[in-house]
Amino acid sequence: LLFSSGVGMQAMRGVFLARAASAQTSPPVALTRFFCVVSPLKQSPLARRSDFLNSDPKFQPSMRRVGLSSRQTFGRVPGDARGITTRLAGSDAFNLSDAFNSVIKVYTVAASPNWFMPWQMKSQRESTGSGFIIEGRRILTNAHCVADMNNVMIRKHGDPNKYSARVVAVGHECDLAMLTTDNEEFWEGTQPLSLGGIPELQDPVAVVGYPTGGDNISVSVGVVSRVEPQQYVHGATSLLAIQIDAAINPGNSGGPAIMNNEVVGVAFQSLEGAENIGFIIPVPIIQHFLKDIEVGNNEYTGFPALGISCQALENSQLRHFYGMTEKETGVLICKIRPLTDSYAKLQKHDVILAVDDQPVGNDGTVAFRNRERISFDYILSSKYSGDYIDVKILRNKERLTVQVAAKPLQHLVPIQQYDLLPRYLIYAGLVFTPLSQPYLHEYGDDWYHTSPRRLCDRALNMDKTEEDQELVVLSQVLQDKANQGYEALCNLQVLECNGVTVKNLKHLAALIKEGEAGNEAFQQLILDDNRVIILECQKAKDCHAGILLRHRIASDVQL
Repeated sequence: LLFSSGVGMQAMRGVFLARAASAQTSPPVALTRFFCVVSPLKQSPLARRSDFLNSDPKFQPSMRRVGLSSRQTFGRVPGDARGITTRLAGSDAFNLSDAFNSVIKVYTVAASPNWFMPWQMKSQRESTGSGFIIEGRRILTNAHCVADMNNVMIRKHGDPNKYSARVVAVGHECDLAMLTTDNEEFWEGTQPLSLGGIPELQDPVAVVGYPTGGDNISVSVGVVSRVEPQQYVHGATSLLAIQIDAAINPGNSGGPAIMNNEVVGVAFQSLEGAENIGFIIPVPIIQHFLKDIEVGNNEYTGFPALGISCQALENSQLRHFYGMTEKETGVLICKIRPLTDSYAKLQKHDVILAVDDQPVGNDGTVAFRNRERISFDYILSSKYSGDYIDVKILRNKERLTVQVAAKPLQHLVPIQQYDLLPRYLIYAGLVFTPLSQPYLHEYGDDWYHTSPRRLCDRALNMDKTEEDQELVVLSQVLQDKANQGYEALCNLQVLECNGVTVKNLKHLAALIKEGEAGNEAFQQLILDDNRVIILECQKAKDCHAGILLRHRIASDVQL
């Protein structure tokens, strides 16, 4: 069993769309994020950061949008809800109506870029979600509710008016976003909701929001079923999450889960193929996000990681070989990612015995609350960028304690590109772009099988070795006499330009410009498999403007 502490598993965003029929007899389950849409919304594929799951994509669940749950929902609450009290099994009654004025409906108009034709945008889509007011005149919601947004409006419970809102900060990794509005009228009569802690198993919770099926506020109730790291669909990572059996439907995203008049989580996704399994983002993740943007002046930094891949040490012979005693437990480091502090301080085949003085089990877990165990990634997720982590290791039968600085990982092939425009370069009809997972996602929900195999493998398995390193690919050829015969050379990586290794897209643009300025007769490009493209500089210049005009391309470069 291989597992990872923030290594290639995050890069598996979308792998779980792969159909698992050949690997299992029962239908695959699916995680999905929610919000009610007017036009169809493509689901962001799932990625992994968890330590436990098998790394083979064919064993992963597929991801699909699910319909309304059959669980009872108390919808269409009257405008005067002051007398409503929700009694949850096993707890004292508490009044939810006090929170209703703080739960917000979010209206979003968004448009995503076309990664195949990066000079264009896709059609606008409209969607709705939920949110709630916290201290400081701020509104907390899900990042996927405002991703690639063009306009955001908000509405209070019982108020017919919509108010213009703006995004203050967004953390796509943890699927949280912060909104606010400058309209003073909106804030009249509102009270911020306070954050609680992590509820215990079987604790009752109420999910409040604006799910599909009606326009007014809705309440669904359930209990806490499980607390452990889960895959965040939108964030392409694995972080702590709380599983509940309350109905979480499209439109609930961003709404609060309330227990004893305190927010214990933010609704964000549900599990398809199972009945009434929903997930909420717990308070420690919310607080991490809030502190992160506070320190970073509304700039989200992210959750740090050690950048290592490990193997479970559940075999007694393996433990004996590495010199572990009968009472010692731990995991074996198999891979260390470059550009991390771990690369300088840890070594392959070191045995991690403890992290921050918490013993690591042979399965990669640490003690958590009352007789529960959880992946040791949980310890890392409580850290901030630049924090040091004490790692007790066994190296060559010698026990050492090493301080490792944890930082967010740098991916060679970017996983998330929300709120960003694609970068591209067009030269003589050849379209170059950096490889990214959103580019591969254009091949459809089953992109792991339908996208170019070589590019997919590099996206999931290659590590960045230099700070400015990118994989530049020839995405397509806009045909013209000057590039005739090269149309079959698409989706190949550009390795060299005029004899110089290409580092990134900006470097490629500079090399082409140097070739033109140096009065070179030809431009030479070397692609995968040593495929060669030769372009006569003068012919490239002559055809360039005509190609852009025919395809209605306003700019030939966006770096």
